[in-house]
Amino acid sequence: MSRETGDNQNRNLSLNEPMESVLTTYLSRRSVVRGGLGAAIAMIAGTGLTGCFDSGGGSDDPAPTTPPKPALKLGFNSIPGSLTDACSVAAGYTAHVLAPWGTPLNSNAAAWKSDGSNTSTDQANAVGMHHDGMHFFPINGSSTDGLLAINHEYIDASALHPAGPTLVGGVRPAEEVRKEINAHGAGVMRVTKVSGRWQVIENDPLNRRFTTASVMDLAGPMKGTDHVKTKFSSTGTQTRGTNNNCGNGYTPWGTYLTCEENWPGIFVNKSGNRPADQVRIGVGTGNGNYRWETAAGDPSEVNDEFSRFDVTPTGATATDDYRNEASTYGYIVEIDPYDATTRAVKRTALGRFRHEGCWPGLTSAGKPVVFYSGDDSQNEYLYKFVSTALWDPADANPSDRLATGAKYMDSGKLYVARFNADGSGDWLLLDVASSTTDGSTLGAKFTDLPGIILNTRGAADAVGATPMDRPEWTSVNPLTGDVYLTLTNNTSRTTANAANPRVNNKHGHIIRWHEADSQAAFTWDIFVFGANAAGTPDLNRSGLTELNQFASPDGMSFDSRGVMWIQTDNGESTITSYTNDQMLVVIPTNLVDAQGKQVPVNAQNQADLRRFFVGPNGAEVTGVTFTPDNKTVFINIQHPENWPSTDVATDVTVGTVRPRASTVVIQRTDGGELAIG
Repeated sequence: MSRETGDNQNRNLSLNEPMESVLTTYLSRRSVVRGGLGAAIAMIAGTGLTGCFDSGGGSDDPAPTTPPKPALKLGFNSIPGSLTDACSVAAGYTAHVLAPWGTPLNSNAAAWKSDGSNTSTDQANAVGMHHDGMHFFPINGSSTDGLLAINHEYIDASALHPAGPTLVGGVRPAEEVRKEINAHGAGVMRVTKVSGRWQVIENDPLNRRFTTASVMDLAGPMKGTDHVKTKFSSTGTQTRGTNNNCGNGYTPWGTYLTCEENWPGIFVNKSGNRPADQVRIGVGTGNGNYRWETAAGDPSEVNDEFSRFDVTPTGATATDDYRNEASTYGYIVEIDPYDATTRAVKRTALGRFRHEGCWPGLTSAGKPVVFYSGDDSQNEYLYKFVSTALWDPADANPSDRLATGAKYMDSGKLYVARFNADGSGDWLLLDVASSTTDGSTLGAKFTDLPGIILNTRGAADAVGATPMDRPEWTSVNPLTGDVYLTLTNNTSRTTANAANPRVNNKHGHIIRWHEADSQAAFTWDIFVFGANAAGTPDLNRSGLTELNQFASPDGMSFDSRGVMWIQTDNGESTITSYTNDQMLVVIPTNLVDAQGKQVPVNAQNQADLRRFFVGPNGAEVTGVTFTPDNKTVFINIQHPENWPSTDVATDVTVGTVRPRASTVVIQRTDGGELAIG
């Protein structure tokens, strides 16, 4: 979640044991085992949560995972922080601007106009605003020609319109609202490398946009239920649009997953009697974030395009109004980037909440397909979906990708995580027979599986999941299968637990875990703590220095070699006074002790975590994807203050420009592989 969007309120009123108290118990227990309180404090300050990454069950000192012998070494020096209207990148690399907001995708869009006067039709056929998660899909395996699927999380109305948003008598103009709707969502664009430079191929037949107005199919347990029937779709099989798409994922069969995150803010329920799921997830009672609902009744309105954002019941039944419109949002959306004739599909079996990402685990023939997703709000949860169907390697190249998506994503088990103080963890099943902490069952509380999915957060509360410090992106190490999760920050925490050990956690941290074969348990540690270099040992638990200090880890991904890329969305003043948001690089399997066992980032090995890139003033660095040969990395710059002024990302802006979120393409000047030497 960008710090510029969402209300960041704590809506978890459950009494589930918070991560802070879990950690307190964990450290107390480990201090007895390992030699007293002094040893426990030294362990925190020097090596993170555990001395090595445990991979066994819940015993005091289970056998650790032994990673493969390191084959790669980082080949660049960490760069200093930067506070300019420009990007900075490691020596020996170039950074160029690709596909800034408003770039035409086809001839139905006029060229982007620096005065903000492009129309809503232009915007529907052009690159959207505030780029976020993305994935590169190669054409025929190429590393120089492919499709870039990309999210557009939210809008900056002051930049989108010539003089900012208009509100006349409490009503938004229809044309402005349409333009804002069309700037949201996701898109697919053909990109090709020509003479060493990447460019968007305008009018390619695979170029397309998915906006808050695009018709999409509903699939999985919610499809056809009374929860999602509306005046638009009386059968409950379709909806319109996707919104506030932040993190992303992809599937082993070649489709893109875009994730609906801070979507509740576009809806409003003024009835005074919101359903429990709307209260828990944050549908408001006043005005929507952009007041789109106020354009309802405009003479140009078509098919209730604006009315649908007011979910206040007005008719006799759900098919007479839009009381269920918000129930059609909050899902993982699957897109086939290679087939422009297909509609996007909302995969409801993976839960309904503020999805930050949806990352696949490693696939193995004859075993289920697994996806991980965080719910990006303070004190919310980590989820896992396990498919009913077992993986068939022949499905990696299917004739019908969305049918394959239905096979693996429409039926399965949804779990939520509980982190235990002994370094173990449990996946708690969200199903009708699941026991709740008050001695009841989820079936008794929510009736059936669709009822559980409708209020996924409430179900997770009821089974006793662990509240986390804003769980964001997940990523899986391709060398080990270990899963990593960014916990960006949490300023509302009053008590700690083992997986979220710092009260008033302004800096965030990254946690990792190793799955048990049963899919029902895992072991975990904390890989790295964000901190400023001058912080006390209790704050700077990973021993960071000025050359790698960071806060608020957000975007994150592994490339195919096991190199880990970490991006930040920082709001902590000590760090922001030193540097803009950044991207760091580390190879986790290189961080080992004398016995070759994996350890977290600590004071002895922290130099292997290196700052590779810094973004321009005001911007978040987010979204990361690679070409198959690992010679190009694409990243996104969201909400810059005064950038870009040229197509060279490292050029400092002179004067004032209308800011444009953009993709930045980074390559080595010698044409070699990224990051390594």
